[in-house]
Amino acid sequence: MHVNKVHHVTTINRVAEDLGEDEDWLRDVANEMDIEDGAIWVYGVGEHGIQAFTDFGIENLIELIRMYKESPELLKRWPPE
Repeated sequence: MHVNKVHHVTTINRVAEDLGEDEDWLRDVANEMDIEDGAIWVYGVGEHGIQAFTDFGIENLIELIRMYKESPELLKRWPPE
């Protein structure tokens, strides 16, 4: 039996603040992440969700940030407006 060991996630706006990154740019970077990468969507009341990350997901996101900053041509929106 599979037991999910994730006991918390951190929302993208909190991650952006903690890392000192522009939230819109970070959304573009995180857009390619999947659940296997530690990215999930959290839904509450209403129809809009927010992207969130496990600790593993934040580690993966930091690696993607590093990659996109080293090769900014990989993202169309870099640098942030």
